Amino acid sequence: MARRLSVVDVERCVDCLLCAFACSRRFGEGGLARSAIAVRSVGGMERGFVVVVCRACSDPSCAAACPVGAIQKAEVGVRVDLERCIGCGMCARACPIGAVFWDEERQKPVICVHCGLCASFCPHGVLAFEEVAGG
Repeated sequence: MARRLSVVDVERCVDCLLCAFACSRRFGEGGLARSAIAVRSVGGMERGFVVVVCRACSDPSCAAACPVGAIQKAEVGVRVDLERCIGCGMCARACPIGAVFWDEERQKPVICVHCGLCASFCPHGVLAFEEVAGG
């Protein structure tokens, strides 16, 4: 059965960014430059935060917007063929929730691959790596 990342309790988020740092480690790097997950304030500790990450759309607008077919729907989410990608940014502009992040150094998109690494580092139970029926 396929698994995907889910934001299960955003009210528990304290903006520690451990999820984002863990995601960047997939590339063997520290920092946040290549993270495919972000936490944004909607008013700080008083109002809380929003977690921005690919929601594995059934009809991904990022893939539809890619003029060279570098983004393909996967069993869960999408996969990016970085060799094929021309760095036009159409995918980032097409995502309705802003979950296509941008690698400024390589001029390529960074999109969650639903590996679950970030969920394993979240100490507050905000994220979960869950089984989904039918991908």
